[in-house]
Amino acid sequence: MSTNTKAIETPLRREDARALRCGESVLLSGEIYTARDAAHMRMAELITLGKPLPFPIEGAIIYYTGPTPQRPGRVIGSAGPTTSYRMDAFAPGLIKLGLTGMIGKGAREPDVIKAMMEYGAVYFGALGGAGALLARCVEASELVAYADLGPEAIRKLTVRNMPLTVVVDSFGNDLYKQGRADYLRWITRKQ
Repeated sequence: MSTNTKAIETPLRREDARALRCGESVLLSGEIYTARDAAHMRMAELITLGKPLPFPIEGAIIYYTGPTPQRPGRVIGSAGPTTSYRMDAFAPGLIKLGLTGMIGKGAREPDVIKAMMEYGAVYFGALGGAGALLARCVEASELVAYADLGPEAIRKLTVRNMPLTVVVDSFGNDLYKQGRADYLRWITRKQ
């Protein structure tokens, strides 16, 4: 592990989320939960009805993935990130309730970033196209809720040293914007 990589564990406390900075590399260990579009819609219904969520949200990290069926000798199949903006309508409410981390790919809407800044949460990027590699970090997988959703059911994953990058920190710094700006400055200097 390089000195520039932080080892972090779940649950991720708000103060620990606030200590992470945009662009930092992390190795995540502990329990995380998978959830995609359909599961988020169901959780939103529970919140509206004042019912408990299917897992403890305080200090939780949700991985936006729908794993493929497990392969022989593995606890899970390929588990690459899905595009995060599809969960943007639901993320602020979950952050307010205690969600401190999200893992996915792609940019986030301003409302999500605003909630991250207000409550102390972070958005991690996982490398798209590396689902089989990321699945090797999963030591255990347990169905939690919504089995009828198949791959989009909520699962609790136990991960060890999952490689991630802080894409948006709790100060609103966004690696997608910063990276583009840095590139444009570099190109201007080269001309």
